[in-house]
Parts: sequence; C-alpha cells; structure tokens
Amino acid sequence: MESQIEKVIEVKNVKKIYRMGSEKIFAVDDVSFDILKGEFCCLLGTSGSGKSTLLNLMAGIEKLSSGQIIIKGKRVHKMSENSLARFRQRYLGFVFQSYNLMGSMTALENVEFPLVFKRIRSKKRKKMARDMLIKVGLGSRLTHKPKEMSGGQQQRVGIARAFVAKPEIVFADEPTGNLDTKTTMEVMNLIKSIAKDNKQTIVMVTHDRRLADFADRIIHILDGKIQSIEVNEHPMDGSTKEEKGEEVHSMESEVSDEDMKEENLPEPKEESEEIAGVTVENTSQPEGEIAVTNV
Repeated sequence: MESQIEKVIEVKNVKKIYRMGSEKIFAVDDVSFDILKGEFCCLLGTSGSGKSTLLNLMAGIEKLSSGQIIIKGKRVHKMSENSLARFRQRYLGFVFQSYNLMGSMTALENVEFPLVFKRIRSKKRKKMARDMLIKVGLGSRLTHKPKEMSGGQQQRVGIARAFVAKPEIVFADEPTGNLDTKTTMEVMNLIKSIAKDNKQTIVMVTHDRRLADFADRIIHILDGKIQSIEVNEHPMDGSTKEEKGEEVHSMESEVSDEDMKEENLPEPKEESEEIAGVTVENTSQPEGEIAVTNV
C-alpha cells in the first residue's frame, strides 16, 4: 500500500512570488504533493506554467516564498547554502536540457568530476566514470570533449554524470529538449532503465506528453497551480533492447567488444591532477582522506 512506501519528497503549500514593481506574480501558487521512494514523477505543463520553477524550488536552487519542502525528512528550505550543497552532493543528481558539460574536459573527466567532491580517490572514481560511460553507450568516446560529440552523445554524458554516484533522487529539467525524436526516446529509455535498476526516484519536468508517458505519476501544472494528478497505469517501462532480446544499436555509435575491454580504456593516473581548476592531491591516501584545493 502507498502508506507503507516512504515519502522521499513532500511539497506543502509552496508558493513562489516574484515582484514586478507593485505587481505580484505567482510563479508557484499554493502547491502540495508527495513523491514516493522509487517513483518516476513528471511535472507536465506548457512554457511559463511554473513547472521548472517548482523543480528549482525542490532542488533548493531557488528560495520559496512560503510553504515547506521536505526531502528525506530534511527541510531543505531551511538549510544554509553549505548544508544544502552537502545535501545535494549526497542525495541528488541533475540532468539538464543544455547538458551543462565542462567544455575543457573530456567525457570521462566530466563524469568523474562530481566524484571529486565525494572524496573518492582517483583510481576508483575513474573506474566508476568509465563504467557508467560504457553503460550509456559511450565506451569509445571517453577522451572526446563536448564540442567533438553530437547533442545525443553530450546528453548521454550528462546522464552518466547524474547517475554515476547513484544519488537517491535525480531531477531532470526538459532532459531531451534539444534532441530529435529518435534520440529523445532512446535517452528516456536510458534514464528510466538506470533509475529502475538502482531503485532511484526521478522528478522530471517536460512540456511533452510523450515523455510524460514514461512516468508513474503525472502532475499537470498550469499558471503555477496543480490542475490534476494522473496515475499512469501503464507507463513506458524503460526496458533496454537487451532485455527485450533485440539487437542493440547505440544512437550515435556502436559500442564494440574492444570498447568493453579494460585494457583499451584510459588507465587511471595515480599522481596529483587538476580537473577544471580542482586539484586532487595525494590520491594514494585512503578514500575519504583526499585533499581538494582550488575549489
């Protein structure tokens, strides 16, 4: 029964009010709902409906005007910036419409980057990043930088980065907004299959009804208010083609047997290194004892 399933997110009477001169604009207007552990929940609405603002409030990116947002029993709206940053690192992942990759970094380095702040030593985090990139079909693109990859490939890197640390909750804001139809469906299957494998909670914002059909529950948003909440009895399951017994084709490139061989992948470096301005020193120390400077 639903009452026996943990409520991982609770949104209670949340409002977000912007002021333009003497006028008040209610971007989010007295919204309340719960999201259960392991659920795929979609916030569906047109542009300007308030759905992305609501997602930002839930993630602590924007401050609410009134109400409460509780994630894993913690009142995120009451947290200091430092506490919120630590909370995000520990529990949350993000997939963005615009990918938000670091242009100076390779695919491997982009995926590895959030693991630096979790104080995972170099050799282990490189393996975790490598394994996740192989999982999303980019085993042959480890050393490519964003400008050397297609939009679909960049979003796969973004997905790998969001899921590499196995966060309990992943927020996805229009994750396929810049992709063509075929790539969109493959990216959505990827997101859902990874989340299902790891029993993760997904909160996705979209204007596209086709994407909403992947969700277990669809919250319809209009003018900052909930219009209706729809339980999807038959969500698209996110099964991979391997599970369906079909031939697998990566949407941008094949993952060959050679890509899957450990010896053909870049070897981790043990010495100190700098990743986009973050220096990780003494990587031979035990996990949890890594020194991070220039952050």
